[in-house]
Amino acid sequence: MRLIEGGRFLMGSDRFYPEEAPRRAVRVDSFRIDVTPVTNAQFARFVAETDHVTLAEIAPDPADYPGLDPEQAKAGSLVFEKTAGPVDMSDFSLWWQFRFGADWRHPLGPDSSIAGLEDHPVVHVAYDDAEAYARWAGKALPTEAEWEYAARGGSDTDYAWGDELAPGGAMLANYWQGLFPFANTMLDGYERTSPVGHYPANGYGLYDMIGNVWEWTSDWFGTPGSRDKKVFKRRPDACCAIPNPRGAREYDSLDPGFPEVRIPRKVLKGGSHLCAANYCQRYRPAARHAQSTDSATTHIGFRCVVRV
Repeated sequence: MRLIEGGRFLMGSDRFYPEEAPRRAVRVDSFRIDVTPVTNAQFARFVAETDHVTLAEIAPDPADYPGLDPEQAKAGSLVFEKTAGPVDMSDFSLWWQFRFGADWRHPLGPDSSIAGLEDHPVVHVAYDDAEAYARWAGKALPTEAEWEYAARGGSDTDYAWGDELAPGGAMLANYWQGLFPFANTMLDGYERTSPVGHYPANGYGLYDMIGNVWEWTSDWFGTPGSRDKKVFKRRPDACCAIPNPRGAREYDSLDPGFPEVRIPRKVLKGGSHLCAANYCQRYRPAARHAQSTDSATTHIGFRCVVRV
């Protein structure tokens, strides 16, 4: 782990997606954070010691998913598959498949394995799986503010390394090059996950804070400032800063687009190997994404913190 001294920073962005705004002054206390995302090898040790069964290994209860065909109520997880060509970018079901038998040991389905991927980030972990690991390790999941402060590495730029995505053509993180979801030129060398620590560390000596896999945080998703709107309306460069901010209330994190599904959502940070210039420019510290706590996919992982 790496010690991150507490301090003040400008969180969020007014330049990209609306859910990142407003940019606001925030202060966090000191904490330690894992240098890399949790790997398959680390997660395997946790499972071996605790006999933990991940959510992806448990058949869903049709009562929790209105409209689910009982014949489809089998253990599995979401696996990304490239499309044959350009598709309707509003329909994510065209590149995500719920594959029976996909889980952290079998990332692409029952016939796949993590042999040779021991140093890659563990995937197919739902929020409760990440929390269970953190408790076992004597740690916790970071808040969104802690995560973003660490990801910035002491900088105040669009990307963790500056204001240019690929300075001089250098690939500084694992993200999608080309047209998503069908043409990945793989200039970074990887089509899916990459070994942790493969790309340069940020200013705090942390690896893979951007790209590779999305990472769970402990905050419920909501509009920034939903708990303290008066403070957030102040100038972002004001002398005061919101101390150790937290996310929305659990109830407010429910997806208004699916009122029949009462599954709350947490904040994911960091983007993944599937983020592309033409689709999801969330390979930035300020970027954030709402994810239901029951979600397990080929591009979500996590890392832990210890508060000091």
